[in-house]
Amino acid sequence: MSNLTKREIVLEIYEKTAFPQKEIVTTVQMVFDIIQKALSEGRNVELRNFGVLEVQKRKSRVGRNPNKPLDEVVIPERAVVKFKSGKILKQQIKKIDLATL
Repeated sequence: MSNLTKREIVLEIYEKTAFPQKEIVTTVQMVFDIIQKALSEGRNVELRNFGVLEVQKRKSRVGRNPNKPLDEVVIPERAVVKFKSGKILKQQIKKIDLATL
């Protein structure tokens, strides 16, 4: 199974609506830009029935260089984006045949 691309999203919307592809590309990109801007400002993005993109703070910690396991490396504090799936998405994922993954 391959990854879903922005192009595939545009084509699927085009097939269902017959709006001009150029407008769909612009609209999809605007949605992604709005989500990206909100996350970069530290805001969470809640998409009902899909999930929540949360900005969380990771604490500073000491890690190890895999090539030199005796060397300790300080990994600085940073912000990360976590995805928490919504109820409907969780139910749909439970139906996936794990043998096909």
